[in-house]
Amino acid sequence: MLADVAQVVSDEKLPDRADVVIIGGGIIGTSLALFLAERNVSVVLCEKGRIAGEQSSRNWGWCRQMGRDPREIPLIIESLALWRQMNDRLGEETGFRTTGILYLAATDEALAKHEAWLQHARSYQLDSQLVDGDRVAELLPQSVTRWKGALYTPSDGKAEPFIAAPAIARGARRAGAKIFTNCAVRGIERQAGRVSGVITEKGSIACSQVVLAGGAWSSLFCRSLDVRLPQLKILSSVMRTTPVDGPAPSAWGPGFAYRKRADGGYTVAHGDRIVPEIVPDSFAFFSEFLPTLQLEWKTIRPRLSGRFFEEWNTPKRWALDQISPFEKTRIYDPRPRSADLTEAMDNLRRSFPLFRDAKITDSWAGYIDVTPDAVPVISAVDAIPGFFVATGFSGHGFGIGPGAGWLMADLVTGANPIVDPAPFRFSRFSDGSRIVLHGRA
Repeated sequence: MLADVAQVVSDEKLPDRADVVIIGGGIIGTSLALFLAERNVSVVLCEKGRIAGEQSSRNWGWCRQMGRDPREIPLIIESLALWRQMNDRLGEETGFRTTGILYLAATDEALAKHEAWLQHARSYQLDSQLVDGDRVAELLPQSVTRWKGALYTPSDGKAEPFIAAPAIARGARRAGAKIFTNCAVRGIERQAGRVSGVITEKGSIACSQVVLAGGAWSSLFCRSLDVRLPQLKILSSVMRTTPVDGPAPSAWGPGFAYRKRADGGYTVAHGDRIVPEIVPDSFAFFSEFLPTLQLEWKTIRPRLSGRFFEEWNTPKRWALDQISPFEKTRIYDPRPRSADLTEAMDNLRRSFPLFRDAKITDSWAGYIDVTPDAVPVISAVDAIPGFFVATGFSGHGFGIGPGAGWLMADLVTGANPIVDPAPFRFSRFSDGSRIVLHGRA
């Protein structure tokens, strides 16, 4: 699968100094690098593996407002506005198209759940709407299922994960950013408690600000700095098909989700499986994640694998002149759950018989970085002045990536933030705030 991810050529020589160093080359890190460089900020992005090597290339490719936690809605509105002009901004293709997305409902109960979410959307003037079964049949004439209705957002869209973050990274370089791949950041240097630089495997860079956009690796990096970030990993399994003359809008139905790809095939996933990896952090953060377990217990399928022992044996701290865990494992590349994918395709074919002729050409999995309230952290870390974190996007990161990058650029530069950053503050996990969960629409 990694062979399909667009390559980004690394810069060669580390600069001695930069204003900002970004750790992580996914959709968040590359978007941040672009927007900082466009503001004439000296920025270096360091990626331990390759650009978009992990979840930023392994996700569904949805860019959706629909079904978002209400706290995320203002940011995804801004992010969709950025996506719509991204191809022109970069002068190259990210695959973004406005196609609409449907959440299909087979029961009155499912429709009522969508209606409850719609109350949040109306205050933001989204074009999300409940449609009846006849309208679903017009939008998805290939389906043989008679749906009760759907939640439909015509302005939602899609992009191509294999090419989007690499295209943004190349745009960031054209704007003046330095991009380094196979360049792990081992740790942060401090003077008088403030960030003063980073130590990478290729040398040091003096800087006054560091942004950690490390996805599933972020909690480990924070722990090495004595910063507690409650975050776990969820396994997400995905497959793609050969080209099919099928529906243009993306859809999520009972036991399946799909998106038409630029190559004419489809990205397909189960959609109703939450597969947390059981690792030592599962116990360390158990109390914070207990509300999630209680809310989603019907769909949770915990998985015990070799990751438990790998993480048990992973050091929590390391000398900065020695090889770090980020160099020992450059890219998380877990095996997909074939049973979930088989079930997803069976479910899809029952509702859309045209997929019976589609062949599966590839399958893969990735780790989603999840917070206890399923809302990201986009924030300064008060304990270390000059240190910022953008992580925990909980499966929502690809679509919200440009908006998150813009918001973090505002925070780093002291600009007026594009949206209120309070819901994304790091301190909400330690200041006594109640963890609030909003279930999926």
